[in-house]
Amino acid sequence: MLASSRKGWQDHAAMLVFFYMIEPKQLTRIGSWKIVLTAAVLCGYLPVHAQVNQPDSITGRVHDIPNVTIEARRAPNRVSSNAPVQTLSRSTIEDLGIQDIADAVRRFAGTEVKDYGGTGGLKTVSVRNMGAAHTAISYDGIAVSNCQAGQIDIGRFSLDNVESLSLSVGQSDDLLQSARMYASAGVLNIETERPRLNDGKNWQLKAQLKGGSFGYVNPYLRYSHRLGKRTIASIDADYLRSDGQYPFILQNGKYTSEEKRYNSEVDSWHTEANLFHEFGENSRLDVKGYYYQSDRGLPGAVILYNPNSQEHLWDKNGFIQARLRHRISDRWAFQGQAKYNYSWNKYQDKGAQYEGGVSTDRYTQHEYYASGTVLYQPLTGLSVSLAQDVAVNTLSSTLPDCPFPTRFTSLTALQVQYRYRRFKFGTTWVNTWITEHVKEGERPDDLKKISPTVSLSWQPWESQPLYLRAMYKNTFRTPTFNDLYYYRMGNRSLRPEKATEYNLGITWSLQPHSRFEYLSVTADGYFNRVTDKIVAFPSTYVWKMANYGKAHITGLDVTLATRIAVWKGIALNLNGNYTWQKAIALTNPDSKSYKDQLPYTPEHNGSASASLETPWVTVGYSLIGVGKRYYLSQNIPENEIDGYVEQTLSVSRTFRFRTFQMRLQADAVNFTDEQYDIIKFYPMPGRSWKLTANFIF
Repeated sequence: MLASSRKGWQDHAAMLVFFYMIEPKQLTRIGSWKIVLTAAVLCGYLPVHAQVNQPDSITGRVHDIPNVTIEARRAPNRVSSNAPVQTLSRSTIEDLGIQDIADAVRRFAGTEVKDYGGTGGLKTVSVRNMGAAHTAISYDGIAVSNCQAGQIDIGRFSLDNVESLSLSVGQSDDLLQSARMYASAGVLNIETERPRLNDGKNWQLKAQLKGGSFGYVNPYLRYSHRLGKRTIASIDADYLRSDGQYPFILQNGKYTSEEKRYNSEVDSWHTEANLFHEFGENSRLDVKGYYYQSDRGLPGAVILYNPNSQEHLWDKNGFIQARLRHRISDRWAFQGQAKYNYSWNKYQDKGAQYEGGVSTDRYTQHEYYASGTVLYQPLTGLSVSLAQDVAVNTLSSTLPDCPFPTRFTSLTALQVQYRYRRFKFGTTWVNTWITEHVKEGERPDDLKKISPTVSLSWQPWESQPLYLRAMYKNTFRTPTFNDLYYYRMGNRSLRPEKATEYNLGITWSLQPHSRFEYLSVTADGYFNRVTDKIVAFPSTYVWKMANYGKAHITGLDVTLATRIAVWKGIALNLNGNYTWQKAIALTNPDSKSYKDQLPYTPEHNGSASASLETPWVTVGYSLIGVGKRYYLSQNIPENEIDGYVEQTLSVSRTFRFRTFQMRLQADAVNFTDEQYDIIKFYPMPGRSWKLTANFIF
């Protein structure tokens, strides 16, 4: 039976290899058939086989040991990976009083989070200053997309059910990821909590209530139930509301006044339903249904003592996704993914400049996505994977002259990884093919492009966990629907925005003393080149999207993490990172901003944290420091934004009773009441507090 199973899979693999030998001319002519046949070959194979044992790096599987709970912390940065990977665990997030996803991401070296202030303000992330559109967001292993704007608002994701966050620059060493992950300059991966039903329990209930400053209320509920020996289902829901009316100090020249932030309220709720099933010892299927809805004000810029804004945004987003990881034999593994995504939003602004005093725009997006990845290990140390992604995206809106575009995308990624003694070599080649159809006007030209990546890691001494690593990656971002079709501003002749990454680093993990559980240090120097930047450029009568701009980004990321056993039952966790970055504009040698630092890019920034664990209480302290920046392209004193240091203090304790567990936590956020802007004229909250009560039954 097993031999027949292996032969069947090898026949499928042979079909794929034959199919990808088609010449480019033929590919252009039969592109749509290629997509259909590849999806059929991959997805049609999903239910055929059971899976056998495989290391965690391939299956990503969590093993439950009956009646035994093992708790441990691992170093937050992976020292043996070819490219920089940073992680934040759930325990670290809780101990440090981290407020939301954006607050967590700001603690990764090399990241830039644009935050427009308040609970309802939009929040986007960029890795090493290449732009938010170059950063992919993965939710439980499947990419979150937005073809309309090209960037994801990470503020809408809840931290309550997050198990871990990780940031990969370039790409991670996971050979079973989708082609979308390979095609991005950086990936923020959000992994949600998987139910752990120990001690023979068939169910678990988790209830949590948060309350804090500015009318903040956030209840959360999660219920998990074992449906069978290999099947667990869970459902969770949370509601969040805040009036967002926080005070701030406004400085206007030599005058200072106390003001209050308005139109920053948010009212949102989100729910998820999950099904986890294991077909065999090494085969796992995860199915997730997700829905999010929000009603929030968009706080405007505070200029000339005018803190008011009339902008409002309504969001509805729902998706269903499935992921199967499947180890066929010692040499073959497979992953299949499928997703349908629905997104609707309404934007409204009021003002005398609009006819009737109000302007309302509505947008609807649909996405149909499928991915299949095959991993083959023909020799010891050699691994080859082939990933094929297919996506269809549509957009409709109430804007005048909307062309109702439909985008067809095919991504094919070939990854080869070879380990020989203390060397690890990897290369990836991503082929992108995109075509679009519109109901009105001319459609953009088809896009065909190959993007290579090469990485290397070397351990000089077998007895020392010290590694040298290097990486080269070539990526691009496709023009968004807004870039191409937005009313009057869109430009259907845009070229992709290109980015090239170079990274050279050293990592070291050691145990200098018996009291140190670990001590890890990483240092990565990098150089990025971005060309054909897509920007809004003034034309004769209106602004128009155009390929205009070139930037060079040179930087250094340093991280340090350690855990020290101070005394019996007492441990100290220390983490820190520092980023130096010189990001300069090289578009026009005659411009006054030539070789000036790019807007909103500090030359120096970093973070540090410490948490003390005792049998009685856990105390966490963290700070984020950002140097001065400029909000316009010319680096002159009038355009300067002051640096800031934000500090947070957290105290928590867990009480264990016979039938349930209770955790209480108090957070003092920005307890020094630092007044600062991340985006100019968008003041951030000052001192605030938050209380959390968590119950697990």
